[in-house]
Amino acid sequence: MGILAVFALPLLLLGISGIIYIYQTLIWLVSKSAVQNKVVVITDAISGLGKECSRVFHSGGARLVLCGRTWEKLEALYDALISVADPSTTYTPKLVLLDISDIDYIQDVAKEILNCYGCVDILINNASMKVKGAVQSISLELDKKIMDANYFGPITLTKAILPNMISRRTGQIVLINSIQGKIGVPFRAACKLYVHSYDAASKHAAVGFFDCLRAEMEEFDISVSTVNPTFICSYHHQPAPGNWEASIWKFFFRKVTYGVHPAEVAEEVLRTVSSKKQEVLMANPIPRAAVYIRTFFPEVFFAIVASGIREKLKTEQEN
Repeated sequence: MGILAVFALPLLLLGISGIIYIYQTLIWLVSKSAVQNKVVVITDAISGLGKECSRVFHSGGARLVLCGRTWEKLEALYDALISVADPSTTYTPKLVLLDISDIDYIQDVAKEILNCYGCVDILINNASMKVKGAVQSISLELDKKIMDANYFGPITLTKAILPNMISRRTGQIVLINSIQGKIGVPFRAACKLYVHSYDAASKHAAVGFFDCLRAEMEEFDISVSTVNPTFICSYHHQPAPGNWEASIWKFFFRKVTYGVHPAEVAEEVLRTVSSKKQEVLMANPIPRAAVYIRTFFPEVFFAIVASGIREKLKTEQEN
């Protein structure tokens, strides 16, 4: 009886782990099957996240249209995908040059995208522009470029693709945004830099637009999803030393600065497309709590933010 009691808990944990693994594997397989033969457009496919999304959707059998600003990088991505692909289960990707911040050019690019397969089943708005710097040091011209890349560009492309989806009464639109679209984080502690307010402003604007679009497209059976991860990075940052490490601000936003790996976000985008979930917040408990505190207790949130800025400036002055 004693021996059974000793092994019971480990065996139980092993069994639960096995069930979870099988469940996650089944969900993954179902998600991949949901995009098979679908025409999937990915903007900024040459970015870290764009490459991971391309890999995930390509392996799922999607007919990809990959968009990016640099032809050489698009070709390199094409070669990388083809080199590991199974020709019997995958399609050769199509490549399209696209600078999402060049608003006047987007209409022509949209026609080129539609000409690839005659339709678009899934549009993944991944392109964005991030700027770090003190608000007063950023020019108005750069402010406009940020809004073009993060707001006007994605909605212009979406509006150009929408008539095709509406006429077919089917389609999915995904916006890959960030937690900045839910709360305005003034700076990233690990980087020791301010995050420009227009980064948060453009992300908020995009979320607002796609929230409205979701309601309007319901009658056409077109689903609209937003995926909001914490900051995307290729590795996990370690917090920089400083006297403000123990502050309530640092504790509150510590996890936000670490971000998530592009592969994690790409897999979540695939699951979101499969489940047609309307909104996803990829965050651990600390930043997730920040979102809810901002909503229900704004005074507390603003006080924490203000305290963090004061402590950050004080630390920089001491150094």
